[in-house]
Amino acid sequence: MRVLFICSQNRLRSPTAEQIFASWEGVEVASAGLADEAQKPVTRELLAWAHLIFVMEKAHRSKLAKKFRAHLGDKRIVCLDIPDEYHYMDPALVALLKAKVPRHLPPS
Repeated sequence: MRVLFICSQNRLRSPTAEQIFASWEGVEVASAGLADEAQKPVTRELLAWAHLIFVMEKAHRSKLAKKFRAHLGDKRIVCLDIPDEYHYMDPALVALLKAKVPRHLPPS
């Protein structure tokens, strides 16, 4: 299963998620950002690659749909409801991700 984590800048939340789940058995992960100046911007190719997409906020789901509607097809998009108030690998962020993401992944 190929999983894409998306936030705004691809500097804090989505790279943290990518790091945490990189060793999850049976899962390949990547991360990207929706902002034009994101570290690694979301592309059509990344969306085509992903089987499952996680966004951090409802606004990300809306922006993703608006910007890439034609490329989403029937992709499953899960909103994690994690606000932009954490640093990279922040223990509270790691705990939130570990609580919210695994139920959507194959058993490790």
